[in-house]
Amino acid sequence: MDRRFVLWRTLQALFWGLGVLGGLGAVFWWVEAARGWLGPVIVGLGVVYAVNVVVMPGWRYRVHRWETTDDAVYALEGWLTKKWQIVPLSRIQSIDTESGPLQQMLGIATVKVTTASSEGKISIEGLDAGVARETVDRLREVTAATPGDAT
Repeated sequence: MDRRFVLWRTLQALFWGLGVLGGLGAVFWWVEAARGWLGPVIVGLGVVYAVNVVVMPGWRYRVHRWETTDDAVYALEGWLTKKWQIVPLSRIQSIDTESGPLQQMLGIATVKVTTASSEGKISIEGLDAGVARETVDRLREVTAATPGDAT
């Protein structure tokens, strides 16, 4: 993972927090009847979003790991709970690269590896865009040479 992952996740959390708290703040400002109960909700959500902005990105960066071998794709992710996934190459159906506006601005991307199983999707977030392209190319080559029907 690239260190820019932390900035990307921080900006995401910040924008979500500003959007949600801004919307609730507008309701608080314009709807006087809602002020009694909405004030404490805004304060509580403000604390949650503050923790999400300050703590979550660095924590996820320290936990998130991935590896590809000639046999499988491995990924560890999580924040409060950790999820370790292993996808055998013979089970891979598609390999996608995703890069939203913030990711493009930061030069990072997400690689998504999908299987036929509903639980068989791995997302490898926060990769340098060049590393993501190389990873997709390598996985495409290895899965094409791997026997199996990907079902």
